[in-house]
Parts: sequence; structure tokens; C-alpha cells
Amino acid sequence: MLHALPLLVLVLTASPPEPSSRALNAEGFHLYRAGRYPEALEKFQAAMKADPAYALPRYNLAATLGVLRKQGHVCEYSAHRDVIVEHLTQAVRLDTRRLARARQDPDLDGIRDTLGWQRLLGLKPGREADVPALLQAVSWYGPAAGIHGSKHSLRFLPGGRAVLWTRIVDERGDENHGELPGTYTVKGRQVELRLMDQKPRKGTLTRAGALTFPGLGTFTDSEPECDA
Repeated sequence: MLHALPLLVLVLTASPPEPSSRALNAEGFHLYRAGRYPEALEKFQAAMKADPAYALPRYNLAATLGVLRKQGHVCEYSAHRDVIVEHLTQAVRLDTRRLARARQDPDLDGIRDTLGWQRLLGLKPGREADVPALLQAVSWYGPAAGIHGSKHSLRFLPGGRAVLWTRIVDERGDENHGELPGTYTVKGRQVELRLMDQKPRKGTLTRAGALTFPGLGTFTDSEPECDA
């Protein structure tokens, strides 16, 4: 009996086992269902760390970030579109069934117009035949300009129509929005953009997915956010 005492003490003082990835994911899902999204986020992150090969917490993390993004908490929780797409892409690589769920998941609506989502659907900027479809499916954002965060974006619409939107922020913080319509044509990777009252511009969609026009700059699917 005396020999058993050291073993008993060891059992009583040992640290409890770490929760499994599945247990952590389940806890996160309950928090998600309760609308406690920041707490759910922490559980999904812990589940991913416990088992990097487990797809479900990666998917749930992407979906939870999508909800926080919709709620306007982009900067607070790094709910950027490229971050959400990366987690979702990893989840699909680990379990292809996640893509079917993602197609129907409203939490992921905020990434439908990204290159990453289109890649998951099978469209690739490296394939010339996909260029026309990608131009229309993706929202294209130019770099933020000036210290006040002025922005411009470009959309390609059906029927060869295009629109350049601008948001200019002055020194007082007041916003002025502009819209410049135009047309476009595509030949291979080359895109000819003809905006109203401006000379035609010939741009190129690179294999990496960047759209560059002389005089306008480079457009990507990354929206400028969280400016200092």
C-alpha cells in the first residue's frame, strides 16, 4: 500500500490532458451557434493547432471570419478576404467535400468575387481561356491613394461594359464618389479599356492574377482596408 502512494500523488498532481482537436472544434461550433463569434474563433484556432490535418476547424474558422466581416469587424479580427480564402482553400485541400458546403454557405458570400474563390471553382488566371470569365467574376481594386485613403475599383460587366468607381476622401474626411462608365474587349491576356472621354488603355491580366493598366495602376482582388 505504501508503494502505491507515490503513484497516487503523481496521478493527482498531473496536468489534465489537452482537449482533442475534435473536442475543441465542437466547443467552437457551439459558441458559433450561440453567436459568440470571437470566442468561437479562438476554439477553431486551437483545434487547427492541435491537428493541422483536420479540415473542419479550418473551414469553420473561415466561415466565422466571414460572419465577423459582415458585422464590420474586419480590422479587429483580421477578417480580410484573402485570409478567409486561404483558410477555406486549406480546408478544401484537406477535405474536398468542404467545397460543396462552401457553395451554399452564406457566411462566405463576401469572398465570391475573389480570385481565390474562382480558383476553387476551377478558373485560373494562368489559363487564357478563363480570362473573360475572371474579369467579370472578380471585383478589382486599385491601390489606396493619398494619406486619406482614396480608393478606386473596376468592374467588368456583361455585354462588354465596364465601370470605374472612385472614392475620394478630402482633408476633412468627407467622401466624394464618382462613376466613370466605359467598354472593354479581351484578346488573350490583353484587355482594352475605353472609359468615357478618355483614350483607350491596353492592360494585361498576369498569370498571377494582377490586372495592370497604364495610367491607372495595378488592380487586384484585395480591397484596401484598415488604413492607418
